[in-house]
Amino acid sequence: MAEAAAATVPADHVMAVYNRAPLAFERGEGARLYGTDGEVYLDCVAGIATTALGHANPRLVEAVTRQAGKLWHVSNIFRIPEQEQLAAKLTEASFADVVFFTNSGTEAVECALKTARKYHSVNGEPERIDVIGFEGSFHGRTYASVNAAGNPGYTDGFGPRLPGYVQLAFGDHDALKEAVAAPTTAAVILEPVQGEGGARAVPDVCLRGLRALCDKHGVLLIYDEVQSGMGRTGKLFAHEWAGEAAPDIMAVAKALGGGFPVGACLATAEAAKGMTVGAHGSTFGGNPLAMAVGLEAFSIISDEATLAHVRDLSGYFTQQLEGLKQRWPDVIVDIRGRGLLLGVKLHSNNREFMALARDQKLLVAGGGDNCVRLLPSLLMTVEEASEAVRKFDAACAVASERLKAAA
Repeated sequence: MAEAAAATVPADHVMAVYNRAPLAFERGEGARLYGTDGEVYLDCVAGIATTALGHANPRLVEAVTRQAGKLWHVSNIFRIPEQEQLAAKLTEASFADVVFFTNSGTEAVECALKTARKYHSVNGEPERIDVIGFEGSFHGRTYASVNAAGNPGYTDGFGPRLPGYVQLAFGDHDALKEAVAAPTTAAVILEPVQGEGGARAVPDVCLRGLRALCDKHGVLLIYDEVQSGMGRTGKLFAHEWAGEAAPDIMAVAKALGGGFPVGACLATAEAAKGMTVGAHGSTFGGNPLAMAVGLEAFSIISDEATLAHVRDLSGYFTQQLEGLKQRWPDVIVDIRGRGLLLGVKLHSNNREFMALARDQKLLVAGGGDNCVRLLPSLLMTVEEASEAVRKFDAACAVASERLKAAA
């Protein structure tokens, strides 16, 4: 038997599950973060697509301040009027009929998975439990959500894999058709634009084809729009670009609270018919404080002027990044993503590049397939975007020199 590794106590006494950058911030304003080191950084991470309306957005600050002086929390055994208001706005703007509020994206995914299996159970087909996911996906950190994504880095060491979760290669249409047709299949779950997987956008024609395939076999379609939803791609939800491809169930979060913890599972009344009293619940989900912020954030994000700005800014970023790809072909492999969920696939190591960007006072996120992601505030100005491109260009110059030196 191998000798067990000795436990160590981290100096900060925080469980050592994060590979943190050597930075800390004391305040934020719009697209900028102010470090405890006195430096000012242009933020193209936005809490990983979460502070989508910028830091300390005055409308969100006013909303949370106003509600904080009235009522923070009551149990879901009582009506919460603000919940009903936000649910009405979300359903009016989407395919859905009903909403379950959570505190995070992974909780919204958990609700979506339970909803799908419960649907088949109440239809007299309890054997339909299989959920089909795709390599490169990320659906959160709860036990069910890591099994739905199937990334070994998140499942290894936590005991047996949960039954009923199937992973397919991204883009393998033949395998997908076979899996959806299986009599034990309950649902398909995917991100219309993968986030952590490297900003890979599912082609519109594939989303429409998947919708038709699921309909053919009585399988529910779940979209994880935790990162791609709430205006990130220039439409309220990313799947809207594909036209007739709406899901039966959808998870959203991140930008829904503009940085405040708010998540939601949206569903049609048919898909959610098994979610009756006692089938699911949450202590904090949909609390009055969270709903007040969510209502204000939704009001800003759903405004057509905001969505139009995202589309314009996305066009600018994409054009400029394509220019950098031509300028630095030894550094940049590809530009991918949609809207302001942008990925840059690199020749150089993406973690090293993130550090080079920080040296330029630019913050970018990591991603799978050796990508870095740009996930700026939806309200970032063109001038700030231009500054971000200049800083990215400077980081590319350093990366290029290092690659040449290492050759």
